[in-house]
Amino acid sequence: MKALILVGGFGTRLRPLTLSVPKPLVDFANKPMILHQIEALKAIGVTEVVLAINYQPEIMLNFLKEFEKKLDIKITCSQETEPLGTAGPLALARDKLIDGSGEPFFVLNSDVISEYPLKEMINFHKGHGGEASIMVTKVDEPSKYGVVVMEETTGKVEKFVEKPKIFVGNKINAGIYLLNPSVLNRIELRPTSIEKEVFPKIAAEDKLYAMVLPGFWMDIGQPKDYITGLRLYLDSLRKKSSTELAAGSHFVGNVLVDESAVIGDGCLIGPDVAIGPGCIIESGVRLSRCTIMRGVRIKKHACISGSIIGWHSTVGKWARVENMTILGEDVHLGDEVYSNGGVVLPHKEIKSSILKPEIVM
Repeated sequence: MKALILVGGFGTRLRPLTLSVPKPLVDFANKPMILHQIEALKAIGVTEVVLAINYQPEIMLNFLKEFEKKLDIKITCSQETEPLGTAGPLALARDKLIDGSGEPFFVLNSDVISEYPLKEMINFHKGHGGEASIMVTKVDEPSKYGVVVMEETTGKVEKFVEKPKIFVGNKINAGIYLLNPSVLNRIELRPTSIEKEVFPKIAAEDKLYAMVLPGFWMDIGQPKDYITGLRLYLDSLRKKSSTELAAGSHFVGNVLVDESAVIGDGCLIGPDVAIGPGCIIESGVRLSRCTIMRGVRIKKHACISGSIIGWHSTVGKWARVENMTILGEDVHLGDEVYSNGGVVLPHKEIKSSILKPEIVM
């Protein structure tokens, strides 16, 4: 079985982290975002993953080489010379996706994090006998999204309503699809949208079905949602009684700590924190709702909440970092400095406080 992951472009919403690596390689819960998806695909028997990409494919492939060996799965790239939207990349990768078996293939948006119930999706797809299956998720505010209107009992999709003004339903496209190879005959090689152009046509022929996603879902393509996604992800580990979560007197709630990280005395860590490999957390530090990436040092008595600290950065003694501060790679925040929502580009030294949310070039 094969799968295509829509990687796309520059990841501008997650800058400054994406100035150092392509977005799918940004760490989420201590591993690159895209690895969560590749591992889930491998687990249900996918043998080849094609990455649809228009930006820095060599960096992606070099990085993923080690995982190809480790996971024993083939990873290839299909490179766009111009952005092709969400459907064009399928036409471009056609030869990689069709193997003559007639088996359906998965398509995933690279920003989506969930419990990936892919096995259930295969059974659902076989059961309804249509041409395409999409995963949908329930949301509280459907007016911000494209809503999928479907028959509750069969899952047959009736229509799509973009950002509805009046309530038509609360299920939105979750960015995980299972498609028969025949869907590729419907897609031209040009910039085109699978959601707005391809799916409505399949739905009009009564061949599109939607499965409601069990468990959590988040598009983690921007910082606020990344932090929320981490909470939901750690919560799902807790529900599975995962041994990955840290335990001990200085942890509150759900916390993920890489085994190579060092944590000093008198710290209070959690809830909803991920601490990456090689990090040093000195004594008396307070961390909540944040991600601390590989090789970071947090000095004594610093306090960090609701923020992302990029690779190999330093936060000084008694510093206070909050309100969606994002430090890019190799940023050094001085002792007793306060950051209120600062977004700091890589390789900077910050000696004075950032009192309101701003970008520090």
